Amino acid sequence: MTKAAAKTGVSPTALVAIEQYFPVEQRIIEDDLAYRILPLGLRSLVWLMRFSSLRIWMIRVTKNDTPGLWGGMLCRKRYIDEKLIESVNQVNAVVNLGAGFDTRAYRLSALSNMPVWEVDQPENIKSKQTRLCKLFGAVPSHVRLVPIDFDREELGSVLASYGYSVDKRTFFIWEAVTQYLTETGIRATFDFLAKAEHGSLLAFTYIRKDFLDGRVMYGWENIYKKYVRDKIWLFGMDPEEWPGFLEEYGWQVVEHVGYEELAERYIRPTGRELSSTLVERIVYAEKM
Repeated sequence: MTKAAAKTGVSPTALVAIEQYFPVEQRIIEDDLAYRILPLGLRSLVWLMRFSSLRIWMIRVTKNDTPGLWGGMLCRKRYIDEKLIESVNQVNAVVNLGAGFDTRAYRLSALSNMPVWEVDQPENIKSKQTRLCKLFGAVPSHVRLVPIDFDREELGSVLASYGYSVDKRTFFIWEAVTQYLTETGIRATFDFLAKAEHGSLLAFTYIRKDFLDGRVMYGWENIYKKYVRDKIWLFGMDPEEWPGFLEEYGWQVVEHVGYEELAERYIRPTGRELSSTLVERIVYAEKM
């Protein structure tokens, strides 16, 4: 996994924190912890967004540079939140792969008594641990923070060293990570997921291969130059390929959703004029 990926772990949470300045009826997602968990420097920037004129400017800049990015990030978080809450009586563990500064383990009451393993690169884990200790006095007891060098360490072994067992029926979160891995890295992760307990669930996002190959830009020319040409984003998949790929590892698709559909679910009811991207999609799968 590229080191540049570590630098992106905090950005989605900053966006969610800004979302909390919108009136309740206009919010796509509720998260009263997002602002407080951010590092100090980013909190200062987010604090300025309480002024509606600055929020409108920020969203407009994002829309011009990367159409649909703002809405897409919020929609995917809302979707995974809902799937987690729906499945709380079906699973007995949560593993968040590439957790970044995600707050689900701390703000969703449904997870308060659920063991959660948050896995990420060491620099992200260290920074998050510092913030959690300042917020709560210590990392909450139901959470294990798991640092890993994805290029050199085997996921199953590292998780096992932190008390995780594959016989736990688990909800796996793999949000905004797959594009930073090679196909070898993707398959190594699925080698681990192939051992998951029957009935485990997996929510993961991915980038369309036609964008990664440069065939269709979807208005993301700037992102293509920055992330694809510079070899930061490495992996993409055509939507129709996922069912067969997952079947190889004992998983099947439950729901496969484009963000334009999520925008109809989550953005349209708010009345906001906020688009969502076509570049990224999300898959919800079950271990057979």
